[in-house]
Amino acid sequence: MNFETQTIGHVLVITPLVRRLDASVALKFKENIQEMISQGAINILLDFSRVDFIDSSCLGALVSLLKALNGKGELAICSLNNNIHGMFKLTRMDRIFTIGVDQTATLQQMRSVTP
Repeated sequence: MNFETQTIGHVLVITPLVRRLDASVALKFKENIQEMISQGAINILLDFSRVDFIDSSCLGALVSLLKALNGKGELAICSLNNNIHGMFKLTRMDRIFTIGVDQTATLQQMRSVTP
């Protein structure tokens, strides 16, 4: 699975370069990001600006990633389209994750980055 990554302050920004995060890629998605966590990334911003669709397997992967951080960091998500944002609200995942409009706004929301 392909990603663009960049570090801004103390946050690793990860942009998946796929249009669909579904069961066919969810395991690889989770494994790749878990590897980044094991290498020391504890504050992560997932930029979904190129993602058009996610399913429940992706939501499960996101919860697993949050658990992998074990309270030592933060996992935030930004640039959700209306359908994906609706899914987060419907499943109440918007109460668990920091969700922002875009990278800049979400980085300011994250507690580890000075605005």
